[in-house]
Amino acid sequence: MLAHKPDVAIVFNAANAPWLPFIRAARIPVATHVDGLEWQRAKWGKIGKKYYRLAERFAVMASNALIADAQGISDYYHESLNAQTQLISYGAPLLPKLRPEYLDGLGLKPRSFHLVVARLEPENHVHVIVDGFVRSAAKLPLVVVGSAVYQKEYTQSIHDRADNRVKFLGGVWDQKLLDELYANALVYWHGHSVGGTNPSLLRAVGAGTPTNAYDVNFNTGVLGSTGRYFRSAEDVARLAEEAESTTEMLVARGNETQAVAARYNWKDVTDGYERLARSLSIGTLSSPRRAPLEPSAAETASNRGILKSRVNP
Repeated sequence: MLAHKPDVAIVFNAANAPWLPFIRAARIPVATHVDGLEWQRAKWGKIGKKYYRLAERFAVMASNALIADAQGISDYYHESLNAQTQLISYGAPLLPKLRPEYLDGLGLKPRSFHLVVARLEPENHVHVIVDGFVRSAAKLPLVVVGSAVYQKEYTQSIHDRADNRVKFLGGVWDQKLLDELYANALVYWHGHSVGGTNPSLLRAVGAGTPTNAYDVNFNTGVLGSTGRYFRSAEDVARLAEEAESTTEMLVARGNETQAVAARYNWKDVTDGYERLARSLSIGTLSSPRRAPLEPSAAETASNRGILKSRVNP
């Protein structure tokens, strides 16, 4: 028995959909934050992928509302599952151009290295970034931050592609060091492709670091015209050489990139969750197939064409 019955509940990740009937049975209105397209992740086998697809459908059936953190996720649920979502993203932390304290210890200088921060999993395309970088004539190092416990073969394949310009740091848990890396990189490379709006991308945006991203709508919807996009190792090689030969243009791109952060404000996020909780508590929302909430500022901007998102074939 609960000591205090909550007014509403929010469940994170559609994988937890089997718990929804128990919450509904307690007469607690519930929203499910569906997260990314988990069934597209390479780490899941056939059973795991099938489970996630079924869980998505069950979340639509058993939730009072669904939350998406990216327009691309919202579009997927609308087009594939005929469901409405509430678009609530994340905040972008504003990172100043920090005076580096740790970079010297890594042999790095401000604006003299490329950066990747990602779990080493196939859908994050670190292999494409490393492969393309090695093919390029880039002179500066590529710093790779990240690891993967269950992807040893894939991790080894990335190391096998690398040359002496690629510097692997493994997992970095010191947030100050991470912030220094984001804020002082020449270019941030973002290969994520299935997870919706990614906090790592927003951290680079908040740092005002020019970003080259994998060409999917989740990333183009955040970066718009401030980003440069890749799909292949050849694209990466071209963009790496471009970055090192157009450093003055990178300064302008960085300023434009940091301006994007204004659209990802934590107050807007908390206001969005508060609106959602109030709507759930008074019974305005009973099914994801009903009309959505009054659009947030981000949704309104998107509808007006301010936030542009390209959907790739």
